[in-house]
Amino acid sequence: MAFASFLGRVLFASIFILSAYQEYNEFGVDGGPSAKALKPKFDTFAHRIHSQVGFQIPEIDMKLLITGAIALKGLGGVLFIFGSSFGALLLLLHQLIATPIRYDFYNYDSEDKEFTQLFVKFTQNMALFGALLFFIGMKNSIPRRQPKKAPKTKTY
Repeated sequence: MAFASFLGRVLFASIFILSAYQEYNEFGVDGGPSAKALKPKFDTFAHRIHSQVGFQIPEIDMKLLITGAIALKGLGGVLFIFGSSFGALLLLLHQLIATPIRYDFYNYDSEDKEFTQLFVKFTQNMALFGALLFFIGMKNSIPRRQPKKAPKTKTY
């Protein structure tokens, strides 16, 4: 059972680690293709937040955002493999920030082709979010092992 749990964590974390590795290799001077693809989506997201909530999101350099995503996915994935709740929290933070920005299905009509593609990706990422919440919940619900107490000797 312990091996199956470890293998499951490795396979789950591989999604994040391989993604971080690919973004790192493509990073370049300007942040790579991820930064170019994320910039218009982030601007649209910031405008929508400002128009709906009235909160102005500060201007953020895309290279910094991609660097943060690489760090969260890489470190979180490695820590998650070893069963760390902190690693799961890092991956959870990444999913919480990246998913609504990257998969902005809400900016399209339901009849558009992009809507369906983005909505499917969004729901897949929400499933990953749920799995991370499940892991953290299970990790916290299992009681810690108590050291075995030596049996008391009877004295007469």
